Amino acid sequence: MHVRLIVTDDHELVRAGLLQLFEGAPGIEVVGEAVNGEELMRKLQATQVDLVLLDLDMPGENGANLIERIRRHYPDLLILILSAHDEIKVVSRAVQAGASGYICKDCSPKTLLEAIHKVVATGKYLSPLMAEELAYTSAIPQANNSLALLSSREQEIFRLLVEGLSNDDISRQLFISDRTVSAHKINLLNKLGLKNVVELVHYSIQHQLFV
Repeated sequence: MHVRLIVTDDHELVRAGLLQLFEGAPGIEVVGEAVNGEELMRKLQATQVDLVLLDLDMPGENGANLIERIRRHYPDLLILILSAHDEIKVVSRAVQAGASGYICKDCSPKTLLEAIHKVVATGKYLSPLMAEELAYTSAIPQANNSLALLSSREQEIFRLLVEGLSNDDISRQLFISDRTVSAHKINLLNKLGLKNVVELVHYSIQHQLFV
């Protein structure tokens, strides 16, 4: 097995450690590094890649939005999330967005290498415990299923509005225009049958969303 891999993480120390690990790993060739989603997309256009090792928390577009963007352009590309987050709702969102696998940054080097080989061989990877928790969570009706009505960007703006950010704050944080924020806000309010941000906050509290 030979896998061509791009390491995507905005922390230089993390990338350096991963490169050192992969140098001595048979069958793994690092063909590029990226510090954010935009650089990753440029390198995917120019480089033949089998697998992206992807951090969820980077400047600019990240998380589920970036996974969905990669998946739209490269439906066969393997995406293995390497994240500091171990919350099952974060794992679930990444998998729903199109991640092939998910592993936490506190894993051992051996476990990470095993995860890479597993996702290349089978197209997916979750630790046994994570898979069990994900299956259990999916089996229980969740109040936040209402979020399935919303796009990833609308969910993100929903969360930021509930946190008290203004349209201007959100536009700066997400690197989009005020007009785009307003359009997403109107769309998500309409989809949920709500009139304003006050009702949105009450809805979030009532359904225990983003907690």
